[in-house]
Amino acid sequence: MTNNLINKTALVCGSTQGIGMATAIKLANMGANVVLVARNEEKLKEVIEKLDKNLGQKHAYLVADFSKPNDLKEIITEFIKAGNKINILINNTGGPKGGPIIEATIDEFLNTFNQHLICNHILVQAIYPGMIESGYGRIVNVISTSVKQPLPNLGVSNTIRGAVASWSKTLAGELGQYGITVNNVLPGATNTIRLQGIAEAKAAKTGESVSEIFEEMAGESPMKRIAEPEEVAAAIAFLASPEASYINGINVPVDGGRTKSL
Repeated sequence: MTNNLINKTALVCGSTQGIGMATAIKLANMGANVVLVARNEEKLKEVIEKLDKNLGQKHAYLVADFSKPNDLKEIITEFIKAGNKINILINNTGGPKGGPIIEATIDEFLNTFNQHLICNHILVQAIYPGMIESGYGRIVNVISTSVKQPLPNLGVSNTIRGAVASWSKTLAGELGQYGITVNNVLPGATNTIRLQGIAEAKAAKTGESVSEIFEEMAGESPMKRIAEPEEVAAAIAFLASPEASYINGINVPVDGGRTKSL
């Protein structure tokens, strides 16, 4: 897949850390112009300096807080009105705090729904006409293996991730006629700040150490380890590439075989 995204522009959400940052770096290495999106401008400036420019790529960033969908809509609308076209959209947003679903508040569901499904939808509505016009469109949603097998103590996340998966499948059916593909990548346990937070919260409740919890997580996979963000980014990059032109409407687990369902 070397250099096969030259003259393509990718918008990568949540790109100042973890899977989002690894994906931005990977797509830039493949020749894409990358537009980073996150709420922390200082971190955005740091990441943009890590992106490859050897093929003449031009990178940019947008400062946006996904807890404020109306602000995001204004920001992306102005960006597109300025003549910018996006060929590749990577929807990637950090998940909500963990906990049993029976204890979740209404606001937790509403806030997470806005940050994930509503913000994803805002971006797609703004961007897809340009994909049609340019003749190239890839939408990849980074969600969770919970859409196949709900994860314990992640009740709100399980629910909203499932909604995003159904939204994505519906969208794939509508946009496929234009050559736009819509797919989901489902990371398993991945070495990110979010996973560290989940482990720390569990450690506080159980008395185990964070390292012991990480070992337990690793043991759930047949490969006996957790993933690195770059491994998830590789799957995302393939789905964003020309090679994946007839792959549409699917869920791709990147979990080392942990998920028990097919």
